[in-house]
Amino acid sequence: MNGADRQIQREVERRRTFAIISHPDAGKTMLTEKLLLFGGALREAGAVRAQKANRHATSDWLELEKQRGISVSSSVMSCDYDGHRINILDTPGHKDFSEDTYRTLMAADCVVMLIDGAKGVETQTRKLFEVCRMRRLPIFTFVNKWDRYGRDPLDLMSEIEEVLGIDAVPVNWPIGSGTDFTGVYDRLDRRAVFFKGGKHGTEKPEQWELRGSLEDPELRSALGPHLEEIEESLELLDGAGATFDLERVRAGEQTPMFFGSALTNFGVFPFLESFLQFAPPPSARQSKEVQVDPVKGPFSAFVFKIQANMDPDHRDRVAFLRICSGKFERDMKTTHVPSGKQVRLARSTLLMAQEREEVDEAFAGDVVGLFDPGFFRIGDTLSDDRSIRYDGIPSFSPEVFARVEVTEVLNRKALTKGFEQLSQEGAVQLFTEPVGGSALQILGAVGELQFDVLRHRMATEYRVDVRLTRLPYTLARWVEGALEADAFEYSDATRLVIDRDGRLVLLFQAPWVVDLVRKNHPDLRLSETAVSVS
Repeated sequence: MNGADRQIQREVERRRTFAIISHPDAGKTMLTEKLLLFGGALREAGAVRAQKANRHATSDWLELEKQRGISVSSSVMSCDYDGHRINILDTPGHKDFSEDTYRTLMAADCVVMLIDGAKGVETQTRKLFEVCRMRRLPIFTFVNKWDRYGRDPLDLMSEIEEVLGIDAVPVNWPIGSGTDFTGVYDRLDRRAVFFKGGKHGTEKPEQWELRGSLEDPELRSALGPHLEEIEESLELLDGAGATFDLERVRAGEQTPMFFGSALTNFGVFPFLESFLQFAPPPSARQSKEVQVDPVKGPFSAFVFKIQANMDPDHRDRVAFLRICSGKFERDMKTTHVPSGKQVRLARSTLLMAQEREEVDEAFAGDVVGLFDPGFFRIGDTLSDDRSIRYDGIPSFSPEVFARVEVTEVLNRKALTKGFEQLSQEGAVQLFTEPVGGSALQILGAVGELQFDVLRHRMATEYRVDVRLTRLPYTLARWVEGALEADAFEYSDATRLVIDRDGRLVLLFQAPWVVDLVRKNHPDLRLSETAVSVS
């Protein structure tokens, strides 16, 4: 191995690139802030507060996110800690933005699953977990809000196993709960870690530890009133054979459990230390032709997200590039595989939510922002080897649909530009239906909140007020096979439209209509997903 390869290997091995998933309000954005605080990227943690708050979470940078106190767009944040390069992909927790989350998970090497200690496994957590399972991503579970009184930790462990179908192994165990939550006992290292202070979570808390088994007199004394409960719980865990197995964790078959509070910072630091030890570095990725080694392979990457107007002053557009192999260097030339064209990767930046800094080099696991003049598409592969082509990122069937009406005809140009850019981001799906020589525009979304975001962004970023009239359809299917367009022209239960790649799509009012169409048109193939054409 030459010097350049050794450098790449060192850099790849120290990277940890992961996404955080959870049900809304489980504390995902706050945990992200605290990991950045411990990683040294922040001097003081922010908080998501009400509309009149003066400060907002670092990862929430869209104006609507600040107003509503929720995450509606994925963001990327990076920091260096203890010899590791940490790349955090913060995802929206709300179900209406599950497509954005799915795209982000395509760029992650592992996942932190955040669970509310009082509510357990919630609906959106289950859905996101299934996406992680499809990709066989390693999953680390952080049980949050332990500063409040919640469920019994053994019940939470059982629920994870029963509902999600994955073995759960507590790596540490809480010492107390609610206002009595004072620390965690590390089952692997046989030590108790105690906390106090932290100024309500804005600073790192004081932390000290005592090593030894529960037979140690000093440790037994320090545990005080919690000793009996911890002894009983750990005896049950040991008797049930709950043994940590790193190979099974990295295969996505077992999830390590950690307990803590992102609000007070208690338990966050022990979790971060263990996570960096156990989480995998970037590994080989399968392209259509070959498996690509992150160290030995040529430069390769794919676009998993596009965001317009991150900088309102410049109305720019950024393509988020996940590097899969080799070394990225600023101003390098490589091939845009879908078109076969040579491209120069200029104006490249490392991202910290909305903040940016120029990057000279990056490696597998890193996410680089590229200035995009409108050339890139989600799912595009860039590589020095044209035979490398990663799978495209699919679009899923929307569940709500609306017809577009613009209040001023003069804004037609801005309207078209806005819809084109936002649909390229994947913020909504755009369909057209030829009507009298013009194009009737129809928007599809996973949920109503996506339409709220669209209206807000069209008004603030493109200066267009948009009215949306809801349509009665609840799902879409992409059509493959011979189709007579007039076969659905007069049907109230279906509507034939065209997506932005020119493919035929049928909109349906109910699932039973899909079954009826399949029965009456057996030669048609109706697909729930479609991969973008490049």
